[in-house]
Amino acid sequence: MKRVVVGLSGGVDSSVTAHLLQREGYEVIGLFMRNWHDETVTLSNDCPWIDDSNDALLVAEHLGIPFQVLDLSKEYKERIVDYMFAEYEAGRTPNPDVLCNREIKFDVFLKAAMELGADYVATGHYCRKTTTEDGIHHLLAGLDPNKDQSYFLCQLSQEQLSKALFPIGNLQKSEVRAIAKEIGLVTAEKKDSQGLCFVGKISLPEFLQQKLEVKYGKIIEINELEDQFTEYSNIPVNLEHVVELSKEFIYSPNMGQEVEKHIGAHYYTIGQRKGLHIGGRPNPSFVIGIDTETNTVYSGQKDDHPGLNKWALKIETNEMHWINPNFEMNTGDAAEFEIRIRYRQPLQKGTLTRLEDGYYILFDKKQRGIAPGQFAALYLKEELIGSGIISH
Repeated sequence: MKRVVVGLSGGVDSSVTAHLLQREGYEVIGLFMRNWHDETVTLSNDCPWIDDSNDALLVAEHLGIPFQVLDLSKEYKERIVDYMFAEYEAGRTPNPDVLCNREIKFDVFLKAAMELGADYVATGHYCRKTTTEDGIHHLLAGLDPNKDQSYFLCQLSQEQLSKALFPIGNLQKSEVRAIAKEIGLVTAEKKDSQGLCFVGKISLPEFLQQKLEVKYGKIIEINELEDQFTEYSNIPVNLEHVVELSKEFIYSPNMGQEVEKHIGAHYYTIGQRKGLHIGGRPNPSFVIGIDTETNTVYSGQKDDHPGLNKWALKIETNEMHWINPNFEMNTGDAAEFEIRIRYRQPLQKGTLTRLEDGYYILFDKKQRGIAPGQFAALYLKEELIGSGIISH
């Protein structure tokens, strides 16, 4: 029998994952990851780790499998939380869930599982894996379009995929709950967890204020008739001009008017609407720019503001990651993909090209809220090919 260590989170998805593997004849071990100790930043009664740990234990007892709690809080702080603080401080928008999968679940946790003699690790992600005769592992979207979580695994390597199993990726969420109910799992009707991976639902400003000080500054509104927007609209939309089309808009306080104060530029992200507290404007306001050096937030009215919508983005050469190595590019290459620049965003058609100074994506349609620090994930049909961190 092959041995599988399942990351039992205390939720219904990982519970059913363990059951399905057991039914297939695997020797299953349940492992709960405790990655966070500071409950002062979590919103009350929302996914407290102790309840999750107890539920995971009850599931393991119900299934008759060994169960352990693994404390990875030191690694989680160093690899995920410190990264989050550094990215926000630099005015970028991190995606800690993507990093959590690459650095914690499929690295630190995977190594701990291997020390237990495991052949594989399994998680309750809604995604699928296939392996072809050439030995390449392919990461595919989950069959439930409302729950597909492949985006969060966009930084996994072939080595990590070789040890991974995703038993519920071919199921609908409703089917997973039905299985849990049928076999009497305590998690059958438990709500899905929300918020930061392993921390729970948090108030992001309060979380960031642990390390990033409140620093009052100005919110400057930029008019949509600003000259650089007109110049941008006159750039031909083709690959020859992709570098120009991806360039950041440059703002300075003298370009607009102060409309509000903020508590720190590092607390905001491109495209954000909530939390600006801008009143008295004819239309809703959105963040269109962040300058952490001058501590200035720039806003624009309406979500079709030209400062919020661009044709292209750049990924630095060393920030591009190929899950399927067969698609790696040489300088001058170009290929069409479907692209997602944030979780749950519908796939967008575009062309990826590699130039001497990095990779560029030109979209078929303008994209709203391209945020530096987020991941652009590349798909071909249902396969996730690779991803890169957005530079600008």
